[in-house]
This record gives sequence, C-alpha cells and structure tokens, in this order.
Amino acid sequence: MKLTHGGDWAGFETEYGRAPLDLSANISPLGMPEGVKAAVIEALETADRYPDPLCRELRAALAAFHGMDAARIVCGNGAADLIFRLCRTLRPKKAAVLCPGFAEYEMALRAEDCELTRIFLPEEEDFRLTEALAERLPGEAELLFLCNPNNPTGLLTDREMLLQILSRCRETGAILAVDECFLDFFADGESYSLVPFLRDWPELVILRAFTKTYAMAGLRLGYVLCGDPVLAARLQSCGQPWAVSHIAQAAGVAALKETAYVDTLRALIAAERPRVQGGLAALGLRVIPGEANYLLFCSADTALAEKLRTRGILIRDCSNYPGLCSGWYRAAIRTAAENDALLNALGEVL
Repeated sequence: MKLTHGGDWAGFETEYGRAPLDLSANISPLGMPEGVKAAVIEALETADRYPDPLCRELRAALAAFHGMDAARIVCGNGAADLIFRLCRTLRPKKAAVLCPGFAEYEMALRAEDCELTRIFLPEEEDFRLTEALAERLPGEAELLFLCNPNNPTGLLTDREMLLQILSRCRETGAILAVDECFLDFFADGESYSLVPFLRDWPELVILRAFTKTYAMAGLRLGYVLCGDPVLAARLQSCGQPWAVSHIAQAAGVAALKETAYVDTLRALIAAERPRVQGGLAALGLRVIPGEANYLLFCSADTALAEKLRTRGILIRDCSNYPGLCSGWYRAAIRTAAENDALLNALGEVL
C-alpha cells in the first residue's frame, strides 16, 4: 500500500529490518525535549483516568502563550484531526485549496462531499502565491485553506497579502483557514502569523501543532485558534470527547516552556537549510528557495526516492501532490551529519 504522506519508517523497517534515516517527514532533528519526556513519564502515573475532554490546563497554557482567550482554542489529535473536524462542522458546499499543498485539506473536504476548486500555483514563479492569484481568492469558496509556509514548497506568504485575502473572505462570507504549523521554525515567524488579528476577524481560523517543532509526532497534538468563539464551541462538540490523551496534554503544557530548545532548533535550521540548498543545486537539481525546515527540489531521475531508499534514506516523493509531476521531491533539514549523508548519497546516485 502506498501511503499519502511521508514518514513510513514502519514500512522500511518491515522490509529491511533496520531504521532508516527519515528525511521524508519534517520533524525536529533534535528529538523530543527533555522537559517534555519528563512530563510524559510523570503523566503515566495518572493515565488510568480519562483525559480532560476540554483540555483545560493545556488551553489555559496556550491562551497565555498566544495572549488570547481560551474560549477561542480547541485542541485535537494532531492538526489533521482538526482539519477534518473543521470541514465536518462547516460542511461547505464549495471550498478551495492551493496546489501543490497539504493533502489533508482535500481529503477532509471530499469526505463532506464538498465541491472542490484547485488553484494551481505557477511553477514558473517557483509555486509562489502571486498578487494576481491572490486577487482571485476566495472566489466562490465558502472555505479556503492556505498553508504558511506552504507545504511542500516551504515558501512564506507575507502578512499583508494574507490580510488582503482575509478581507475578501469577509466580503464573500467565506472562512479562511491558515495552517501555521511550520511557523515556529522561524525566529521571525510571528511577523507572518495572523494570530494577532483573530479577535477582530471571526472569519479566521488558524491551525497549529506540536508535532514538528517539538518532535511529538507520535503523541498527536494540535490545536486551532478561532476568531469566532462560537465556531470554537461548535468544533469542540463536533469531535470525539477524548480526542487528546492525558499524556499528550501534559506534553503540550511542558513543550510551551521549552524556549531554549526552540531557539537551538531555529539556529540549526537557519544554518543548515542554505547549506543543503547549495548542495542540492551543486548537484544540478532545481531547488525551490523555501524558508521552512524542508526543501522541494526537482530531478530528471524519477526513481530517485527508491534509489535512496535502498541506501537507507527516505525522502518524500511529491508526485502525488496535485500540481507536481514525477521528479519532484521534498527532503527535511536535519543535523549537519544527516544532511551530509543525504548529499553524499545523492552524489553517488546522480
């Protein structure tokens, strides 16, 4: 079975009997912070109880972290859970997504029998959201998904353009859902975030997650910030009551205190991303100048992912992204040694 997403370490281990170097999933290379590990272990002592279905302690910590009302926050079993829950709550008849983009938006919308419009980002512009394209949004859509930085391109959209789109959503009565799950990797990420505008824009929904930044993918923890507290209440009631485990809630509270960890992570990515980008370009690959903790690149070798896999390295084959064809790949930015392993293997294969 071919999976939609990267990160299939289990399939690799089943086939080869060892762990891969996984650059197909964009997870922090620093591993789970020690403070989070300690919180997980401590939480095991009370894991015999049902978790708090309202995530009260975690939502209070998130409210303090973002400087907003806890009534506007809903926690879920990863951002993917909340994407599906948002579509289930709104049940839009028409929606729009940018392509290439995160697959979960389309999956959640199609599960609600929604008429979907794909808006293709121009390859000749390195798949950037251009002003001309932004002027068409949201069109007839009742719900528009945007990812900032975009996945898989890693490109950022400036706040002014997003606010223009948000203004047009207000005019048409649409909801704008902005996925900011990768913004924490940037030292100046908050200058791109729309969180400060939530209070004045009930049309705005922001998705965040602990998955990537704190290497907590296996714990499954995400949250949504709503401009409209009424929508937040609807989202809460539209999902299963115990969507977030007791252990994940404790991990989230602890993660918000890991400021030194986040600073170290940002410095690592900022140093390694341009080095890897230069290494890929030196191998003759077309590299999209993304700014996230991953890079999208193109090769004439359409079997590149499989060739690296036989060498124990996983990268993301992006040919199943609408808007991309065979030959497009995405690789996560990890430690210097792991990045060197990728570049050396690519040199051998190419």
